[in-house]
Amino acid sequence: MRGQEALLVLADGAVFEGEAAGWWDPEEPLPATGEVVFNTAMTGYQEIVTDPSYAGQIITFTYPHIGNYGATRADDESRDAFCRGVILRDLSERPSSWRAEESLPAFLDRFRVPALVGVDTRRLTRHLREAGAIPGAFAPVSGPGALDQATIAAAASAEPGTLGQDLVAEVTTPESYFSGNGPRRVVAYDFGIKRTILAHLSRIATVEVVPASTPAAEVLARRPDGVFLSNGPGDPAAVGYAVDAVAGLLGRVPVFGICLGHQLLGEAIGARTFKLDFGHHGANHPVRRLADNAVEITSQNHSYAVAADSIDTADVTHLNLNDGVVEGLACHDLPAFSVQYHPEAGPGPHDAAYLFDRFEQLMAATRRG
Repeated sequence: MRGQEALLVLADGAVFEGEAAGWWDPEEPLPATGEVVFNTAMTGYQEIVTDPSYAGQIITFTYPHIGNYGATRADDESRDAFCRGVILRDLSERPSSWRAEESLPAFLDRFRVPALVGVDTRRLTRHLREAGAIPGAFAPVSGPGALDQATIAAAASAEPGTLGQDLVAEVTTPESYFSGNGPRRVVAYDFGIKRTILAHLSRIATVEVVPASTPAAEVLARRPDGVFLSNGPGDPAAVGYAVDAVAGLLGRVPVFGICLGHQLLGEAIGARTFKLDFGHHGANHPVRRLADNAVEITSQNHSYAVAADSIDTADVTHLNLNDGVVEGLACHDLPAFSVQYHPEAGPGPHDAAYLFDRFEQLMAATRRG
């Protein structure tokens, strides 16, 4: 689809010009719609696009040159790409890496991800920093399947965004499955789990991944050594069934949560979550570990956070040094902890990978007790 003029229209009326790329269906032309966010990572575009946490969102890459090392299926983080589209400045069509199995355009086509390239992503990012993450839509305005600007604008206005939306139901596994053969038994809730997380957990446990709607009683009946709460998309306050499940597990079994799992743990202990203006999406966010004041450079991908002034029954263990947002919790008198960022960090950095060992230690201590 390269060569067709295209437009991105945001719900506030801002318009950005570009060129259609990626996957499009000219026989059934529909705008790509979603909440537009930006990611500041310079590498890892394949892991980002296949992260289920981006369900309902259009990803803007701030780094100007994307696709130079192509894509390989070993780096896919999930079975599908759940994002609504990607926006790039310059799309590299000829990969230069011995690992590459396909180009980025071929990867986008394989996952049916529409793309908008040639965009002034610096201007767009500055706009999103001022206006916040905002619904938008993009589509070709010339050539086969072209739409007019008014149609694209109407689609942007009709897009609900992520607030109040249960997007977990779109990405969770329909049935349970196992991963790894480690010595412990862990049940992992799939709210949008990444394969790199499963690789870390599989080192310490045999992991049974269960659908997001699995009740606490069914998990406890499996007699796990620990329960993992995965990352995932959307508004944690809209996933009431998951909050209820977490509440039913606390005090009965060790719990470790990441990203959405962290927010759900917060909701389960009575804390409040809220939507960030433009979220945290990138691979170099500094986080202070309050126990020893060490600074971890972290990978982050979330649009919601736990409100610090609403936490009564847990200690705050980590803080974001950019804006002070809560990045970690440890429950009082309960074997449960969580972090907002991604210690598995595919493709990196790996400063926080120790947290999987901490989970193993918590399970060992609880079992001894």
